[in-house]
Amino acid sequence: MSKLLVKNGLVYDVVTREPKNVDVLAIDGKIARVEAGIEDAEAVVIDAQGKRVYPGFIDVHTHIGLDTSFAAYENDYNEMNGPVTPQIRAIDGYNPMDKSIELARKGGVTTICTGPGSANVLGGTFVAVKTYGKRVDDVVVKEEAAMKAAFGENPKRCYKDKAITSRMTTAAILRTNLCKAHEYQRKLDAAGEDGDKLPTYDPVMEALLPVIRGEMPIKAHAHRADDIFTAIRIAKEFGIKLTLEHVTDGALIAEDLAKEHFPCAVGPSLGHPSKLELANKGFETPGILSKAGCDVSIITDAGVIPQEYLSLCAGLAVKAGMDPFEALKAITINPAKHIGIADRVGSIEVGKDADIVIADGDPMLSDTRILHVIIDGEER
Repeated sequence: MSKLLVKNGLVYDVVTREPKNVDVLAIDGKIARVEAGIEDAEAVVIDAQGKRVYPGFIDVHTHIGLDTSFAAYENDYNEMNGPVTPQIRAIDGYNPMDKSIELARKGGVTTICTGPGSANVLGGTFVAVKTYGKRVDDVVVKEEAAMKAAFGENPKRCYKDKAITSRMTTAAILRTNLCKAHEYQRKLDAAGEDGDKLPTYDPVMEALLPVIRGEMPIKAHAHRADDIFTAIRIAKEFGIKLTLEHVTDGALIAEDLAKEHFPCAVGPSLGHPSKLELANKGFETPGILSKAGCDVSIITDAGVIPQEYLSLCAGLAVKAGMDPFEALKAITINPAKHIGIADRVGSIEVGKDADIVIADGDPMLSDTRILHVIIDGEER
C-alpha cells in the first residue's frame, strides 16, 4: 500500500468556488480523504504550507506524442493516404517518451487527449493518457476517446487536387460514410450468429460503429460559424454524439451554442490568425461562451501552443474577461467531462485519481512556479 499526504495547502478542489485549508491523503493512487488535520505516520508527506493545491490540468485537444518538432517525416498525427481514415488509432502512434510529454507534466498538465490532425474528413481516434511513463498501455485513461472529423479549410487544402474542393464535399463525404456504417451495422444485425451471412470485414466501417451506436463522439474540428453549424446539423441528422473543437467563431454565435449543449473546446488562441477561418481568433471567446452557458474547455492544440502553457492560456482568457473560477474549470473538470473521464480526474474529490499540482502562486500567472506534480498518487 502506498500513501501520500499533502498537508497545509490551500486547496482549489474545483468542486466549490472558494479554496479550502485542508489536507489531501492519497492511498494506492486514489484520493482517500480531503479534510483538515489528517495525520498518517505511514504516508509520504509533502508540506504545502503557503502553497496552492490544484487538480492536475487537462487538455482535451492536443497532438503531442504524435506531432514532433524534429522533422516532418517523424510526424504521426496525419495519415495522408486519403480523406477517410477512421480506422487509425492514436494509441498506435503515441510516443510517451517524447520530450513534449515531460514538458507538459512539468507545466502541471497531468492528462491529455491527443490524436490525429485535421487533414482528413475522418481522421481516426483520439486517446486520453496520463503524462508520464514509458509505455502507452500503462498510462491510458480512455483508449478511444473520440473520432476526429474535420470541417473547413484543412480538408480542402490537403485534398484540393484529389477529392475535395468545397465544404459541401466534406459534408457529403462524412454523411456518406455514416450512412455506410449504418448499412454495415444492419448487415451485422441481420447475420446474427450466422458467420456465413456476415458482411466482408471493413476496417473503416468497423471503426465507425461506436460512433453510430452513440458510444463515441465525433470530435469536430470547426473554426468558422457555418462549419460549426454543419457539424451540429450532421450530428442531429444521425443522432450521434458531438464535441466542438476550436470554435474560433464561438463569440459570434454564443447564444446558439448555449442552446445546443455540445461541449466546446476553444483554442489555440495565442498568435496571429494563420488562415482566413481564424479571423476572429482571440482569448475573449472562452469567457463569452462561458457566460452564455456553454461548457467550455481551453486547449493548446499542442504543438501549436506548447502544452506546458495550458494554464497560462487560461490566464489570458481571464485577462480577456473570463471568470477566474470558470477558467480554472476550463482546464480541469470541464475537459474531463468533455472526454468522458470526469469520474476519474478533473477535481480533488474522494475516489478520484490522485492527480495533484502544487504551485507557489496562481498557475494562470507567468511568474508562478509548479513545485510538485503528482500523478496517480506519486510525484512524477
